[in-house]
Amino acid sequence: MKLQTKVFSAVVAGTVLAAAAASAQDMIFWRIGTGSAGGTYFPIGGVIANAISNPPGSRPCDKGGSCGVPGLVAIAQSTNASAHNVTAIEAGQMEAGLTGAATLYQAYHGVGKFEGNKKGKLRVIANLFPEDMHLVLPKGGKLASLKDLKGKRVGIAQAGSGTQIAVMMILEDQGITRDDIEEAELNNSQSAERIADGQLDAYFYAAGTPVAAMVQLSTTKGMDLYSFSDDEVTAVNKILPYYVPSKIDAGTYEGIGYDVNTVAVQGILVTSAEQPDDLIYEITKAMWNDNSRKLLDNGHAKGKVIRPETALKGIAGLEVPLHAGAEKFYKEAGLLK
Repeated sequence: MKLQTKVFSAVVAGTVLAAAAASAQDMIFWRIGTGSAGGTYFPIGGVIANAISNPPGSRPCDKGGSCGVPGLVAIAQSTNASAHNVTAIEAGQMEAGLTGAATLYQAYHGVGKFEGNKKGKLRVIANLFPEDMHLVLPKGGKLASLKDLKGKRVGIAQAGSGTQIAVMMILEDQGITRDDIEEAELNNSQSAERIADGQLDAYFYAAGTPVAAMVQLSTTKGMDLYSFSDDEVTAVNKILPYYVPSKIDAGTYEGIGYDVNTVAVQGILVTSAEQPDDLIYEITKAMWNDNSRKLLDNGHAKGKVIRPETALKGIAGLEVPLHAGAEKFYKEAGLLK
C-alpha cells in the first residue's frame, strides 16, 4: 500500500511539474517601451499592456477575466521615449514601443538625426493619439517669442527622446544652438520639479494632454504655457512636417485659462518585422475588443481618443509598413482595403 501511495504521489508530482513547465513554455513576455513616469506614454503603455495580456491561469474573458492574448504577459517599461524605443526595437531589446510620428519617419528612412542609421525592421501596429508640444514656464513667466529663450535655462527633454530631436530642430531654426542656452536633459517629472524650484526658466515636452507631471505642477506651484505664434507654428510644420497645428484648450491645466496655440505629432505603437504574424494579429485584435475599450476609456484621459477608426490615420504618409499581422486584422475589420 505504501509503495502504491509513493508511486501515485510521484505520478501526481510529475504531472504537476509537467503542467507547470508547459505553462512556463506557453508564457510569452512582451516588453513595450514607453517614456518617463510623469508623461503620457508610460500610463498609456500600461493600459495597452493590461489590455493585451492574458497570463496562463487567468480567468476566462467571458467570466470577468482577461480578454488579452492567451499566454501573453505584456510589460510597460519606462524609457527615454521615442528615439530610445525605436532603437531598442531594432536591436531586439524590446518587442514594441511608443514613438512620435516624426521620430518614426526619420528612424525608418535613416534621415535627420538617424542619417546613416536606418531602422528598417520597424513596423506599425496602430496610430494612437496626438501629442501636443508643451513649452512650460514658471507661473507668471512670459516670452515674446521663441527667440527669447536665448541665454535662459531650458529643459530640452531627455537624450534619446523624440521631443529632444524636435526641440533642437525648432530652436536651431530660430537661430538658437546649445551654446546659446543652458540646456537641461531631463525627463518630464524632473523638468517640472526644476521649474517649481526655480532652477529652470522653461522646458519643452511633447505628450498627450493632460500630462501628469504638469497637472501636479499646475495645482501646486502653478505654471504658464507658451502660446506659439502663427508664424512659429508654420515654421515648425515646415521643418517637421509631422508636427501639425494644434491647440491645448483652456482649462486643461489648473490656472491656464487661455487656449494655447502649439503643434502636435501623432503617437504610434510600433513593433519589429521579426515579431510573428500570428502574434501581432492576436495583439492587434485584443487591442480593439470591447474589454480593451473599457480599459482605454477609464485608464487615462488620452485613452478615450485611441480608437480603431483612427488607428491608420496618417500612416500611409509615413511610408512605414504596417506589420503583416496588424494589416491582416485591419483588413478583416474592414478598416483597410
